[in-house]
Amino acid sequence: MNINSSSLANQRLSPPSPFGNAASSPPPENFELQLPDALRSDPAASSLQDSPDPDELKDAFSNFVGQTFFGEMIKAYRTTQQPSAYFNGGRAEEIFQGQFDQVLTEKLSEASAEKIADPLFELFMLKRAS
Repeated sequence: MNINSSSLANQRLSPPSPFGNAASSPPPENFELQLPDALRSDPAASSLQDSPDPDELKDAFSNFVGQTFFGEMIKAYRTTQQPSAYFNGGRAEEIFQGQFDQVLTEKLSEASAEKIADPLFELFMLKRAS
């Protein structure tokens, strides 16, 4: 077997495709996508989607509005904040700042998101009912 280094250098290493070379051949005609059991449509799950519980919907709406609002507010605050000369956490603070902001956003949302989200939820439900 004669192998030269230039032919090895020109070969591209990539994981094997289940369809061979994907760029040149389409999938077989009888190909069927196999979904995991958790993602397959379930009649019980579809009935839940048709009529969601209003309390769960209100909680999810309030959580989404609160986290979006407070998350953007904290992000805007961080862009204007200058590092302190004496109380700067250094590289560790830079690494964990995003996680701290996420927890802070969740706590602020739990504490006071209803004040913002309730009027929006009422408008949402009026449009949905009509």
